Amino acid sequence: MDRAPGLSIRLKLTLSYAGFLMLAGVLLLAAVWVFLLRYVPGRALIVPGSTGTLTPGVFPIRSNLLHVFAPRAAGVMAFLLVLGLVGGWILAGRMLAPLRQITAAARTAGTGSLKHRIRMKGRRDEFRELSDAFDSMLGQLESHVAEQQRFAANASHELRTPLAISRALLEVARKDPGRDRGELVERLHAVNTRAIDLTEALLLLSRGDRGDFPRESVDLSLLAEEAAETLLPLAEQRRITLDVTGGAARTSGSAELLLRMVTNLVQNAVVHNLPAGGTVTVRTEADGDTSVLRVENTGRRLPADLVPTLTEPFRRGTERVRTDEHAGAGLGLAIVQSIVRAHDGTLGLLPRPAGGLIVTVRLPGTP
Repeated sequence: MDRAPGLSIRLKLTLSYAGFLMLAGVLLLAAVWVFLLRYVPGRALIVPGSTGTLTPGVFPIRSNLLHVFAPRAAGVMAFLLVLGLVGGWILAGRMLAPLRQITAAARTAGTGSLKHRIRMKGRRDEFRELSDAFDSMLGQLESHVAEQQRFAANASHELRTPLAISRALLEVARKDPGRDRGELVERLHAVNTRAIDLTEALLLLSRGDRGDFPRESVDLSLLAEEAAETLLPLAEQRRITLDVTGGAARTSGSAELLLRMVTNLVQNAVVHNLPAGGTVTVRTEADGDTSVLRVENTGRRLPADLVPTLTEPFRRGTERVRTDEHAGAGLGLAIVQSIVRAHDGTLGLLPRPAGGLIVTVRLPGTP
């Protein structure tokens, strides 16, 4: 933003210091006048019993004192002005030195370099607190930018795959006109469906990260029943018992996003429930001021170090086997985490000792 030139903070502080010093000097001179000089007689006094002549040098009059005092007071005021300007300039420079460090760091960050840190030394004060807050912000920005770059690279890679397959299938069809077109259409349909699903998942993840959605009162228990009803055919196909229990758990947010969150959790629990014949339990409850959704599934044992990484975009755990029918894009739990964060909630992942996973979502409750 272009701004008109103005006085620097250092010059303003210098003028302020000098002004206050001059004001203090004027008040001091005023006090001398009010409490001292005003009581000095304005005329010479005659000592009773004398010859009637003035006694010189014993009773000074006000005009003589002012004649002697005024030039010296003016000199003192001039000295105070110079002292205020010079001393104020030096003091302001020392006080604003930390601010110059912060400004330099901000300009460095403005060029795109987020690795620079101020790390201001000294005891805690307002400038040190600002410096520490700025360093913390730079760290979060660096982490966020790195995550976004990694996400963009992974998204490009994931979208490139179905497009490359589509091009290969079209090349085969162009070179072999006699090939069965029905099979080609089916394979192109499957590839395009996967690309569309991935694009929609990316858009949903972006929407959850922005958090720009209207809020309304939502009951997680009703969303759990709806998601279970939708995924019941998939669970029956895999011979998995799907059980929804618990009571009302109301929260405030987007019903569409929260339904997608519950659906993703239940679908993940069903798809990754191996071997066939396991169980998936969905439970909702109100815990004080918190609404809780818990999805638990049986399955293979998960390494403890793998569980925290499952919410990363495009993360596919080696133990969480996916079939061709539900290969997914590795965005299921990433979308869940994004939606939970947008609703000011928390997401917890805990591996079951016997195998499988327990996912717990806690959201702010509403009456």
